[in-house]
Amino acid sequence: MGVFIGLTVVLFGFAAFQMGQALASTWRPVWHNVPYGLLLAFADQFLVMRCSSTTCLRSSDWALTSGCFSGIAVYIIAVALFAYRVTLARKMVQQYPWLYLRSGLLSWRERSGNDTAA
Repeated sequence: MGVFIGLTVVLFGFAAFQMGQALASTWRPVWHNVPYGLLLAFADQFLVMRCSSTTCLRSSDWALTSGCFSGIAVYIIAVALFAYRVTLARKMVQQYPWLYLRSGLLSWRERSGNDTAA
């Protein structure tokens, strides 16, 4: 359990957050988070198996690790999508302050005629 929390939640969660920020900062489409997230999940699964001395040669080990892979992939992609949206909202307001105002952590809204520029 310590290997899982240390690698998946902390290390690869941080990597997924950084990946989401990088994709949003370079104006990449949101769907790029999915294949890159799957690659991170494969790397995480490999390191978890190596650190816990599990081999993929036995079918019981493969079933255990592949069943856990989908949850890991969902977690990593969710963290990346969250970071992507937060960064995109920040960039839209910073880059186009005459058009948009921040309206929460994950969103922005169009500036109306009676809004004053800050």
